[in-house]
Amino acid sequence: MLEDLLGIFDIASSQGHGSVAMIFIIGIVFGGIIQYTRVDKFEKIAGFAMLKDTIVPKMLFLAVGLASIGLYFMVEMGYAHYHVKPIMIGGLIVGGTLFGISMAILGKCPGTGPISIAEGRIDVLVGAIGGLVGGAVFTMNYDFFKVIMGENLGNTILPDLFKGHEDLTILLFGLGLVIVSIAIPKLEEFDEVDLEQLHEEQTHMLHKVKESRARH
Repeated sequence: MLEDLLGIFDIASSQGHGSVAMIFIIGIVFGGIIQYTRVDKFEKIAGFAMLKDTIVPKMLFLAVGLASIGLYFMVEMGYAHYHVKPIMIGGLIVGGTLFGISMAILGKCPGTGPISIAEGRIDVLVGAIGGLVGGAVFTMNYDFFKVIMGENLGNTILPDLFKGHEDLTILLFGLGLVIVSIAIPKLEEFDEVDLEQLHEEQTHMLHKVKESRARH
């Protein structure tokens, strides 16, 4: 069991993704950004689903837009490589449906889930265990699920659709998403931490007003 666990690190470091130390540092930065923006909170993702909170879509559009441009040109310069998944319509429909239902129940996604588990969220831990069980069932019955997933339609990416204009396509796509991120109005569904901070700020402001009135 221990050998299998340690083997995970060997696989990660031998696939050209960088050293384990670099991956670990990137993970810390990613977790810090998630906690700073608090998009790992149920209120943020549930609020997005009810169109009452726009922090998640603003962050996603910005991240995808910048990463699209950065990753594409890193691949072109030989500093990174793609691992494009095949297009399977049935699998996309079934997988997307299950993904949406799971996010509605837990208010988490695969990126924010582990962070919530580290914060002590037992409900998310139960959901993660369910996901691992689901993955095991899928793996053991792959031949059956392969029929549901449908025909492999290839590994097409956006630049392939605009031959001769790949660089411009990615630039326009990435910048377009960044503009959408900025244009989306900022709406927030407050969680407990937000409310506590608001209460502290209001209390601080009230004290300052009282002190100002006392001086005059």
